[in-house]
Amino acid sequence: MELIDEATAVVTRLIDERPTVLLALVLALVAVLWSTSWRWTRTVVTIAHEGGHAITAVLAGRGLTGIRLHPDTSGLTVSTGAPAGPGLVFTFLGGYPAPGLLGLGGAVLVAADRAEWALWIALVLLAATLVHVRNLFGVLSVVATGALVAVVSFAGSPRLQDGFAAALCWFLLFGGLRAVRELQRGRRRGRRGSSDADMLARLTGVAGGMWAGLFWLISGVAVITAAWVLLG
Repeated sequence: MELIDEATAVVTRLIDERPTVLLALVLALVAVLWSTSWRWTRTVVTIAHEGGHAITAVLAGRGLTGIRLHPDTSGLTVSTGAPAGPGLVFTFLGGYPAPGLLGLGGAVLVAADRAEWALWIALVLLAATLVHVRNLFGVLSVVATGALVAVVSFAGSPRLQDGFAAALCWFLLFGGLRAVRELQRGRRRGRRGSSDADMLARLTGVAGGMWAGLFWLISGVAVITAAWVLLG
């Protein structure tokens, strides 16, 4: 009973003090867990995933050839450089953790009452991604996402900006976790060979399951840290 009373007190405090962030959390969780909404919104997570590959490729000194986003919510980032080595490992490592890390970064800004900064940074990153997209569906996906963020950024009230930014952060955090879960389910069902974990296994000799576990760890820590920042 004492534990239930404490949990009730925490929920009540959050409803009183942070209703916008709490509502954003619920909406994002529904969007990720409900299969229908996830099919429509997962491309946003794919954009973040491929953006993570692109950023890490550039930081590793590789050339960025292009990004492709597909209707089945998969994506591909092509870079040029050595066919093996730390740079390519770093590039493959950058995809799955990216949504969670971006969500965490945004959560820090939202908690600091800088939701508009989070939205502006999102627009800059989307614009940088758009420059490198090489297929029509990818262009439409990035433009549609950017248009929504831009409308809220420039026409939304401060309260709407706070709620939208918080919802976007939660969605990236939870979506990053679900993407890793889908990776592991695909590998268990025999769909191996071309996933980031399998490519990392070939490059390093470390089992793909270990890399998937690392993706889980990074994404999980990002969710817990963001929850502490936004709700603690």
